[in-house]
Amino acid sequence: QVQLVESGGGLVQAGDSLRLSCAASGRASSTYAMAWFRQAPGKEREVVCAISWSGTRTYYGDSVKGRFTISRDNAKNTLYLQMNSLKPEDTAVYYCTVNPYWPTTMDAGMFRFWGQGTQVTVSS
Repeated sequence: QVQLVESGGGLVQAGDSLRLSCAASGRASSTYAMAWFRQAPGKEREVVCAISWSGTRTYYGDSVKGRFTISRDNAKNTLYLQMNSLKPEDTAVYYCTVNPYWPTTMDAGMFRFWGQGTQVTVSS
């Protein structure tokens, strides 16, 4: 089992920055691929970005490319999401997730363990 706890969400204005953190604990979490997903009201959960266990491989959703940066510190078992130039459409609950291997597709169903989520609200 892997336990994930997100933090850092909040209410910001459009154009602001925010950094989310996800503390992982449990079995072999530092060797897993990790990702951020988000879910807005009435919408499906969508991938934001992902990072391999080594940090050498990353994936970004089209809507966040150039604005968001994913990183991880394996020594601290922590995943980060730096969000810059936030837009109202970034408003969602952001979830941290891990998987023992790099998924073949960036679908939520490919990821095994999930955090409880943290709310990010961007006002216009």
